[in-house]
Parts: sequence; structure tokens; C-alpha cells
Amino acid sequence: MKPGGRALAGIAIVMAWVGGLGMLVRREFFRPHIDRLAEAALRVQPGAVFYAVMQGDKQVGFASSTIDTSFTMIEQRDYLVADIPVGGAIHRATSRTNVMLTRSLRLRTFEVAVEADFGPLRVQGEVFGDSVLRLDLRVGADGTPDTASLRLDGPILLPNLVPLAVALDERPSVGRTYVLPVFSPTSTAAMDVRVEIRAESLFVVNDSSVFDSTSGRWVGVLPDTVRGWQIAGDSGSGIGGWVDAQGRLLATTQMGFELRRLPYEVAFENWRRDAEAVATAGPRAARLPVNRDVLETTAIAANKRLTSNFARLRVLVGGVSFKGFELHGGRQRFVGDTLSVFREPSSQLDVRHEVIDSTRRRQFPELRAEPFLEVDHPEIVALAHRLAGESSNRLAVAQRINKWVHDSLRKDIAIGIPSALQVLHTRRGDCNEHTQLFVALARAAGIPTRIATGLAYVDGKFYYHAWPEVLLRGWVAVDPTFGQFPADAAHLRFVLGGLGRQTELLRLIGRLTIDVLETR
Repeated sequence: MKPGGRALAGIAIVMAWVGGLGMLVRREFFRPHIDRLAEAALRVQPGAVFYAVMQGDKQVGFASSTIDTSFTMIEQRDYLVADIPVGGAIHRATSRTNVMLTRSLRLRTFEVAVEADFGPLRVQGEVFGDSVLRLDLRVGADGTPDTASLRLDGPILLPNLVPLAVALDERPSVGRTYVLPVFSPTSTAAMDVRVEIRAESLFVVNDSSVFDSTSGRWVGVLPDTVRGWQIAGDSGSGIGGWVDAQGRLLATTQMGFELRRLPYEVAFENWRRDAEAVATAGPRAARLPVNRDVLETTAIAANKRLTSNFARLRVLVGGVSFKGFELHGGRQRFVGDTLSVFREPSSQLDVRHEVIDSTRRRQFPELRAEPFLEVDHPEIVALAHRLAGESSNRLAVAQRINKWVHDSLRKDIAIGIPSALQVLHTRRGDCNEHTQLFVALARAAGIPTRIATGLAYVDGKFYYHAWPEVLLRGWVAVDPTFGQFPADAAHLRFVLGGLGRQTELLRLIGRLTIDVLETR
């Protein structure tokens, strides 16, 4: 598999875990119950639970969650390792999360360390006085850390601790809802997330395990009945699953992976033995059957260039649930299992809209700075103003930025999470790098711009691809990677948004099927 494909697998895992870190619950959730919650937190007991990480009916990994307590602190340690099938081969990614809280559930520090094909990533956070969160992110063994300080309105929690807080507040009951003010560092924007207790059920969980010499596998014994409640947050919140009365997950499904609570030996030892057996059998046995018409690598990594100029592309899609994807709207029509994409003709590009001045920027979320989108950095602002020149016409300025990014960046594989400022310095990268720099420059110039991610149809195959959309009369897709303005119909959008939303593409890996019905 091409290096770009391996990098994509790792970046997807990183986005999933960093996106999970992003949900920070503000003081408003705790204020009505803070005294009761602080008292209830004293009931938190040390312990560990273990999970099999499933993709369909196949176990692909192992996860654990451990809580230790002292007189003053609570520590939760979460671990996940998974063998991800990408492009016909297996790629391993691991993540470790350590969270330190006071006995009243005040977050103090956290650290996430991720190991994947592109190298290590570490995210650290420290809360100062319930008013400031300091974040440090380092990509690569020798990478320079990126730091940011975020203002808080009060005590915060990470999303993996929300089930604990909900269970401790009072006994869960079906129909009860919580509206959680949430802040996401991936978008630097606050939003209200509605969490609902949707159902109650009984689960049979084995307390221990024994080794079955006949099958050569561990099996669960000593079954216990556990009551669980299903909690569900708004789409994209990352909050959901079945939770017991102690706030521990019984089962959850995220991004196409399912976590099932099992005894340690059943969850870990059986998976370890299977993984070792595959490794011993050699690389050929490790390869997986995939639809080779859908590649998880990028076109740049595969040394492909988009030369088509389709006005229309119509495809038949299947293999996965498309709930939560942005397949319908704008230039795309999704009816039944048929997706049609139409390129905006030049005659429909609006030339009347002007760039948005500084007095109105707050009205548009698509003009804001975000992590890895340094819209307000002096170098980004200076270049955006130079490219705009004397023009205030939104279409003309967007075209100039698109051409400059396309002409100025070397088309090359880049490993890691792209930062617009870093791309400006290195002048190289894949579709993610082109998109990040374009979006930062366009926003700095006063053009509302958002990120679209999905697939590009190149030389009869589909490749992972990212590109910007700019707001003219409506949202118009453009492509600085391949120099198209507007982008042709070979671009199939699945999600809109930054790193937090792009994790949804994990659901497509190894499952999505596409048949081309029409191109013209």
C-alpha cells in the first residue's frame, strides 16, 4: 500500500481520539447539581473493565478502562489497540488516555498518546483554576509542540467521563434528558449537546473466564445480570452507548467499531492469539479482500492526477449506513441508493458578492480560526491581503487564492495532521495540506469557506480526497490540489467540517461499494 494510505489510516485514528477529547462540558451542566455531584463522586470505586473491539463480526482490537482513586484524586486510564484493515492490509494503531480529576470531578490534567503508521502523537491538557485550558499537541517523535490556551466558563469534563457524571448525578431513568453546553477545540466553537436516556435493559456480563483446551480459546464464566441505560447525544457529539449504574460502558458503537464488555482473557488473550497466528502466517495471510475500486489512499499518494472535467457523475452506493453523511444538498442529490453530483456551470457563479469586512466576521462561523487553521496569524493575513489586492469581489479573490495554492505547493505525500501555517512554510503536501492552506487564506480574506471530505473519481477508481467549498450565491466546491474552479463532478462529498467530522469516514473503510452509472 502507498505511504499516503498508511498515513490516512493513522490520521483517521488520531482524528477520532483527538475529536473525542474535544467535547468539554461547561459549568452550566454542573451548577444545578454541583454539591450533590461532588458528594456522589466520593462513591467512585477503583476497578477495571475490558472490551473486544469489533468490526462487524470480526474482532480487530482490545480496549480497557481503569479507575484508581485516592483521598484527593480520581484517575481514569483508557487504552485501545486495533488492527485497522486499510487498502487490503492490516495497520495497527494504539491510544492511551490518562485523565486526572479531583474527588469532586474537577478535571485537572489529561494526556493522550497515539501510535500509528505516521508516528507518535501526544496531546496534553491542564486546567488552571477552572478558567483556562492549556493544550499541547506534538506530532512525531521530534515534532515541535503546538500550544493553545482556551478560556473556560467553569469546571469541564471530557466526553469519556460524561457517562460517569450522568450515572453519579442520580439514578438514570428513561426519557430524562440533559442539555450540555459543549466546547470543541477542533472547531473552537461552543454548542449545546442534548443527551437523552433512551432505553433501559438487562445485560448478562461474565465476571470471569476459563481456558477451553478443546477449542484453544478462553470462554466467559460466572454470568452476572447488570442493568444498563442507553444514552445518546446529538449527531457528531461522540457521546453514546449503554452505561451501567457505575457509569461504566457496557457496549458502544463509534465510527463503525463496536466495543463489547468481556472478561480480560476473552477480550485480550483470544485476540492476541489470533493476531499472532496471522502474523506468523506471513504478509499474504494478513492481506484482506477489498473492493479495489475504492482505495483509502489519496490520488497524490497513488501518483494520480485528476484530469477529468465531468459536469455530471451518477453512482450507485451501498455497503454501509449513510446516516449522518452529507450526501444530499448543494451540488449533490442522494435518492435511494443513487448519488448524483453536478458541477456548477461557470454561468451560475455569482460575481456580485463582496468579501466580508472585519465588522461582520463574527456572524459567519466559516470565517473563524480553528486549530490548524491559523486564520488570524500575521503571515496568513498578509498573504491573503496580497493575493486579494485591490479587489473586493469574492469570486475573483477566491479564484486567485485557488490558483496560488495550486501553483505554489509541491504535490507530495505529507505525514501528520496539516497546519495551514506549517504548509505555508513547507510549500508541499497532499489534498489535506492544500485544503488547509486555502481555507485559512480564504477566511483571512473575508470569504466564508468550509472543508469537504470524501472521494475523488480518478482514472476509474475512487480515492480519499479533501477540498474546500466557498460561499458565493451558494456553496461552491473548488479544488486547489488539482487546480479546478469550480471542482468537477468527480468529487463525492461525504462530510463537511474539520478533524472532528472527518472521523466519520472510518465507517467507509473496507465496506463502501460504488458502481458508476453515468459520467458526462
